[in-house]
Amino acid sequence: MHPPAFVPAVPEFVERVRGSFARQGAMATLGARLEAVEPGRVVIAFDWAEALTQQHGFIHAGLVATALDSACGYAGFSLMPADAAVLTIEFKINLLAPAKGQHFRAVGTVIKPGRTITVCEGHLYAIDHGREKLAATMGCTLMAVTGRDGIQS
Repeated sequence: MHPPAFVPAVPEFVERVRGSFARQGAMATLGARLEAVEPGRVVIAFDWAEALTQQHGFIHAGLVATALDSACGYAGFSLMPADAAVLTIEFKINLLAPAKGQHFRAVGTVIKPGRTITVCEGHLYAIDHGREKLAATMGCTLMAVTGRDGIQS
């Protein structure tokens, strides 16, 4: 199944997403990088690091959620108007397999964009010795925020 083709509200949506991503301390802590920014779809990648693991050496579930939340958030943000910022208002994560591997890819995809509320889904893939495995899924609801002090678009 291919996601629907979305038209971004602003032509410079890639620069907006990249600029916001660069301001996220959490993504820097994760060592994450943007691999793809498309209208309604964002891919964030990061590599295994001991500081990101839980007691068994897998990427900690909280950090899996963090990567998926950002991938979904930026997928939604890619379609929002120039005066809007994005905030997550709800998410649910399903941990399907241990996040075990050398590399990880979080893919956020818009399911239903809206003027105020956008619904996305996320998939986290663990790449272990060249084999890719779906490790987690996320359902995420976002809000477009405008006119709020301290919220930057």
